[in-house]
Amino acid sequence: KKDTWKTILQFAITVLTALLTTLGTNAAIVITFKNIITMRKINLIIIHCSATRADRSFTFEDLQACHKARGFRSVGYHYYITRDGMLYPGRPESQPGAHALRYNAHSIGICYEGGLDADGKPADTRTEAQKATMRELLVSLCMDYPEAEIIGHRDLPWVKKACPCFDVKKWLAT
Repeated sequence: KKDTWKTILQFAITVLTALLTTLGTNAAIVITFKNIITMRKINLIIIHCSATRADRSFTFEDLQACHKARGFRSVGYHYYITRDGMLYPGRPESQPGAHALRYNAHSIGICYEGGLDADGKPADTRTEAQKATMRELLVSLCMDYPEAEIIGHRDLPWVKKACPCFDVKKWLAT
């Protein structure tokens, strides 16, 4: 019953946001409405990689199957970007992700396909299309969550891995 109401609420948010945007209403109203309805205080946007080899495909469907096999009810990330720059929505932003232990409740998770070179070593394997899509998504998310800090998964204090296999702060500064 609770999930049904969440689904209805998410649908209402989507419809009202589209309607307000189409009518040319001030974006601040849309943002405020969205944040009030979601009831989640987002202060982090965390970038991840799928930790898959650059010479192998890992589609959104592969990601879904992987996360379901790990016991997740759906993809743990809010967004997934494939090598061709295609953006796939994962979990709704109104729901906590399953991508950064202890930080899921107040973060948005973005994952890009790749992160390992052909030998399986950590590397920035993002294509130009992925970089462009990621930048566009981050601009949009920063409008929705202006107080959020953008970081890489490895920048969290307890993380001992290379994910997302590039320096997020350095990339954002370019």
